[in-house]
Amino acid sequence: MPQSVHVIPLTTIKEMQQYYANSVTDTPQGAVFRAKTPNAVITAYRSGKVLFQGKDPEKESTKWAKDNGEKSAKKKKHITNSAHKNSPPTSLFKASHIGSDEAGTGDYFGPITVACAAVNANQIERLKQIGVQDSKNLTDKTIKRIAKEIVKLDVPYSLLVLRNEKYNALKNKGWSQGKMKAMLHHHAIQNVLEKVDGLKFEGILIDQFCEPSLYKKYIASEQEKITDKTYFMTKAESYSIAVAAGSIIARTSFLNEMDKLSDKLGITLPKGASNRVDQVIANIINEKGHDILTTCAKTHFINTKKAEKYL
Repeated sequence: MPQSVHVIPLTTIKEMQQYYANSVTDTPQGAVFRAKTPNAVITAYRSGKVLFQGKDPEKESTKWAKDNGEKSAKKKKHITNSAHKNSPPTSLFKASHIGSDEAGTGDYFGPITVACAAVNANQIERLKQIGVQDSKNLTDKTIKRIAKEIVKLDVPYSLLVLRNEKYNALKNKGWSQGKMKAMLHHHAIQNVLEKVDGLKFEGILIDQFCEPSLYKKYIASEQEKITDKTYFMTKAESYSIAVAAGSIIARTSFLNEMDKLSDKLGITLPKGASNRVDQVIANIINEKGHDILTTCAKTHFINTKKAEKYL
């Protein structure tokens, strides 16, 4: 079977995940996503390696990488880890700064939540002491506890929730998930800037989910402009306490919203987009009808179609 392998920047892999959202299949362990198209099966791994295999993998790989095969993987490896002109200076992490992150983007059920937090330099050590770090390393119970502690410290923040009805309406209007996230981050940042008006912050850091140029294009399409000293960085929550705080607040909100939806539907909604999700979708359709999904799910995900085999 023809195949090609490329190492692609994680920001591009996130764009790919959105591009192939309607073609996603079961994702193997260690992978970000797997999608099946008429040309190829695309499997993207957390390492940055992307495997294209099928009857015509080049038709898909050329959309994302100029060269093919292992040679391409070696060439692109340094690009994956290199800085760009919108990368933050390392001094930012110890200075007063603003950070923004999101939750729920890869989950079939539930909203997208975005939180932006402004952290003064003199709050950084205290935030570390209460456990603020990359939320991916924390349990849901711990995340909820730490979120309460962050609020007690009077950290200025803005939390925005894009619930499923609005999400699906925007998707039907032609908005990509990337544009939705860009606008949510942009408005959350503007809200925080209003709250800290007059205070000095060294910059704004967004956990990078797309190329900075694409982010700017998204908000420009809605007549908005990026703020000066706005930086982008993948895995930013591992370096920036402000982004980590935003991540924890966003994740807590997502968890709370999932609890509310579960109570409303009378069924525990699973996170993610696994086979278990497909089975729950089928149960919901059988009990409450197909239209109810608009109120609790990102209906364009491939899971909606995959659930048909359980009906």
